[in-house]
Amino acid sequence: MINIKQIHHVAYRCKDAKETVGFYQEYLNMDFLVAIAEDRVPSTKEPDPYMHVFLDAGNGNILAFFELPNSPEMGRDLNTPAWCQHIAFEVADEAALLAAKAELEGKGLDVVGVTDHGIIRSIYFFDPNGHRLELTYRCGTEQELQQLAEVAPLMLEEWSQTKRAPKHAAWLHEKEFSD
Repeated sequence: MINIKQIHHVAYRCKDAKETVGFYQEYLNMDFLVAIAEDRVPSTKEPDPYMHVFLDAGNGNILAFFELPNSPEMGRDLNTPAWCQHIAFEVADEAALLAAKAELEGKGLDVVGVTDHGIIRSIYFFDPNGHRLELTYRCGTEQELQQLAEVAPLMLEEWSQTKRAPKHAAWLHEKEFSD
């Protein structure tokens, strides 16, 4: 039986490794941990030079990027909305989220939010590679989280059959859509 301890790292592509490391250091205060560069891909032995950088995202979480200079220019999946694929980082509380929003805007970034998702509140912005980033904090109660866990299988089954949003957790956004 597989027993996952945690995510070791998630890896994304970047346009420029140095610029990417600088962004995450300056804007999100992440430590630069490791750089690995090879002329061949270790798993496939393909000749494809790359720079692979790793950043500390807190609590043992690692965010990694590959710069691939011999590959076609990077883009994003144009069939997926820009809001959909994102990397979310958790902050301590509302005060930390508001302070982060002010700091990021003060450094010239466009920030969307604060967006109320019922059990979390979030802000959104983009890194220099076009990756959407989210900062969020948990504001849901244990009772709300338990309620969501209980209806999750029902919601998934209904979605699987209808491809329409089930209403089991509509209370998360009822106030937002009734205004």
